[in-house]
Amino acid sequence: MTPYAKRRSQLMAQLDNDTVAIIVGNKEQVRNLNISYGFRQDNDFYYLTGFNESDCVCVLRPGHEQPYVMFARDSDPQQEVQFGSRAGLARLGADYGVDCAYDIDELESFIVGLFEQRHQLLISDNHGNYHHALPHWLTAKQTNHAFDSIKVYRTIAQLSPLIAKLRVIKDDSEISLLKQAANASVAGHINVMKAAQPSVNERVLSATFNRTISDFGCDSVGYANIVAAGNNGICLHYEDNNSVCQDGELVLTDMGGEFGLYTADISRTFPVNGRFSKPQTKLYQLVLDALDASIALVKPGAAWNTLFEANQRVLAQGLLELGILNGDLEHILANELQRKFTVHKTGHWLGLHVHDVGSYQDDTNDWVTLKPNMVFTIEPGIYIPQDCMDVDEQWRGIAIRIEDDILVTSSGHLNLTAGAPRTIAQIEECMNG
Repeated sequence: MTPYAKRRSQLMAQLDNDTVAIIVGNKEQVRNLNISYGFRQDNDFYYLTGFNESDCVCVLRPGHEQPYVMFARDSDPQQEVQFGSRAGLARLGADYGVDCAYDIDELESFIVGLFEQRHQLLISDNHGNYHHALPHWLTAKQTNHAFDSIKVYRTIAQLSPLIAKLRVIKDDSEISLLKQAANASVAGHINVMKAAQPSVNERVLSATFNRTISDFGCDSVGYANIVAAGNNGICLHYEDNNSVCQDGELVLTDMGGEFGLYTADISRTFPVNGRFSKPQTKLYQLVLDALDASIALVKPGAAWNTLFEANQRVLAQGLLELGILNGDLEHILANELQRKFTVHKTGHWLGLHVHDVGSYQDDTNDWVTLKPNMVFTIEPGIYIPQDCMDVDEQWRGIAIRIEDDILVTSSGHLNLTAGAPRTIAQIEECMNG
């Protein structure tokens, strides 16, 4: 079985034979007049099908002799000359394991018949492409209209939570793709550090990353590149990437290449001139110590919240010792006073989406405990705006984030992105060597 067939089997094993699962793929999005954005498949749809064409709907029927049905675009030589080849209905069975294929133009005519006498519809339609059709799917009459025929009154619910639980635990094929995305991104960050110098524009560094990851087979990035020099790094999701890097500034980069639709997510911070100043050194080492304190805790059975608590304690203690915070450490932590400068939570699931699906609490609302083959980021940071008059001038305008991608193993963890220079010595050697 392909990884996609195994995932469909895992999903259908959670459903009974009175259920129909409907997973809707993405449509092309118009960028300008007759020009579309590059197509990217819906994550849930791709996870279960491996099919990366637009305008598709997948129907799964547990226990049926034809459990896997696909609506997709058929072959069209004229359209394919203009916009690229299609698998076509004839290839869906042989290449993608589909039991029965229909043209997407026939969906309204045939989909209700596929429901047969089943009562529950579960749907994953993340962009609402077929929300308008739900009332009809729920209430449409059956082919047999006899007054004494069995009546079916359907209900509908979200399928996405069930898929999300599956997606939190990566299979071997997913881990392989994530490792390749990580390796590509590590190389990209190294080349960005090497390309940095005073007066370089942020956009040049962004383009350097994109050029590098393409050599590793990455077609795209998993999210918009963040290349933020100086005070620009205070904006957590800065995407302008159009400022000139000034001598003496730090550059905060947050970039991840996407390979096979799976993305890495790495943050690094480095001095544009290749040498950390003394204040930059102190804050950078503090953030790195906080990151490593969290990574050290990663193993099966560890509670998710302990990773955040560990780095926040390190950051609060360090900010207190530097005089940026004042008072008692336990009081600071109890009132989260360090969050003025640490700002955000420090980790998220990683996979088909940079902030991948899956809950961080279990069914009893306790924090999730880590399991082998979970993949996530850890990314503490310190952000002190240029106009923050509460701190000494030497600290102002400094933004530092360091982020690694962590795989939980059977006995501990593996840092997938450790190859991107992360210590002060490694960064300065990379930039000056």
